[in-house]
Amino acid sequence: MADQIITGENPVDKSVEKPARVNRYALQCAIVASIVSIIFGYDTGVMSGAMVFIEEDLKTNDVQIEVLTGILNLCALVGSLLAGRTSDIIGRRYTIVLASILFMLGSILMGWGPSYPVLLTGRCTAGLGVGFALMVAPVYSAEIATASHRGLLASLPHLCISIGILLGYLVNYFFSKLPMHIGWRLMLGIAAIPSLVLAFGILKMPESPRWLILQGRLGEGKRILDLVSNSPEEAELRFQDIKTAAGIDAKCEDEVVKMENKKTHGEGVWKELILRPTPTVRRVLLTALGIHFFQHATGIEAVLLYGPKIFKRAGITAKDKLFLVTIGVGIMKTTFIFTATFLLDKVGRRKLLLTSVGGMVCALTMLGFGLTMAQNSGGKLAWALVLSIVSAYSFVAVFSIGLGPITWVYSSEVFPLKLRAQGASLGVAVNRVMNATVSMSFLSLTKAITTGGAFFMFAGVAAVAWNFFFFLLPETKGKSLEEIEALFQRDGDNKVRGENGAV
Repeated sequence: MADQIITGENPVDKSVEKPARVNRYALQCAIVASIVSIIFGYDTGVMSGAMVFIEEDLKTNDVQIEVLTGILNLCALVGSLLAGRTSDIIGRRYTIVLASILFMLGSILMGWGPSYPVLLTGRCTAGLGVGFALMVAPVYSAEIATASHRGLLASLPHLCISIGILLGYLVNYFFSKLPMHIGWRLMLGIAAIPSLVLAFGILKMPESPRWLILQGRLGEGKRILDLVSNSPEEAELRFQDIKTAAGIDAKCEDEVVKMENKKTHGEGVWKELILRPTPTVRRVLLTALGIHFFQHATGIEAVLLYGPKIFKRAGITAKDKLFLVTIGVGIMKTTFIFTATFLLDKVGRRKLLLTSVGGMVCALTMLGFGLTMAQNSGGKLAWALVLSIVSAYSFVAVFSIGLGPITWVYSSEVFPLKLRAQGASLGVAVNRVMNATVSMSFLSLTKAITTGGAFFMFAGVAAVAWNFFFFLLPETKGKSLEEIEALFQRDGDNKVRGENGAV
């Protein structure tokens, strides 16, 4: 009934928006597009181990390591800001190709890595690819998915990031047995191979039907909707909704429509997003940027990127044991994100998110306590070491079942069609800024307030995040991308608030 109140649609028509199964072709497209996220995740995971050997081989200090890890995210900030307009001009598919090429070039430079400046250049190049990939993969997946399975498909990029991180941890363990000057270069360089494969593989996938229709290419868009929908009726309903959102007459049946007076390549979008946003757009922007901010402000990158250093301070000294414990982090992250992909469309975004962040507050507090006791004892308290490991695993688990994947699903679905690409790119920019802030300051922060103190701070940030999500994020489960706009409109506040929480 809530959908009927919001959109005025016939409840009988809504039945075609809730298919009993996921469309296989749409799933295949989302999986291929998400492979670019595996490459990014691999780079994150493998760097946690490679930095141990880079410090010894290139004689770098903590500040240089912080810059090396964080520079990828600063360059990703630039890439994400360019990605929105780029994907509006050349399409979602070719933007993924561009991201793959940038990854490949960056991996080659890092694998060569004769000196610190060359290694830094490779990280910057790969970072540009990260920015493009993080923006376009969730948007592409969301735009081909039906409302009832959008949570599953749009969360695949984050699942693939976790798979990539786990692969990076495994490679760290096995390649650590090679000669030092060869091992870390192979760790970083082999990512060029899947990047090249993806650049060609994605060309066999269709373009986003929503992007095609926004360009006036109605015939192509309709044919792709027929492929990614479970019935002709569902495809037709989606087609009509997208045409309406794009400002095209619903009765128009032309193969191609000239969009003479319409902005189809993102022109003027920044004005609508930043300079003169409507109240609805302002509220969408606040929620999308807020969830990206808190995803990394709560400290996940500290555990994923500096896991070996954290566990070393807790009392583990042997390198092979450090890498084995870190592999456990990757297993927990992948397992729980895989579980989350099936819960998002059943439980809903809001319930999972609040449960996840509440668990993060508890896990971070225990991790801070465990690390404080371990460091004060010089790493001699076995129970403090065990508590630190269990708490770190718990933190990664509860993050991965909620805040991790929901950030990408939510931010890719709340923006209106014409603002989606550049709105999503702005969200990724905030995401990368916070990622860079944590990764480039964590070691210095631990020296200032101790490692345990840093995680107590992250627990406080997570508590603030829970309140932000409780009061500002409505439920979007089961609604079409076109319907979600109504959740943020002032006129619908009173009708929406009861079922979907605070808006």
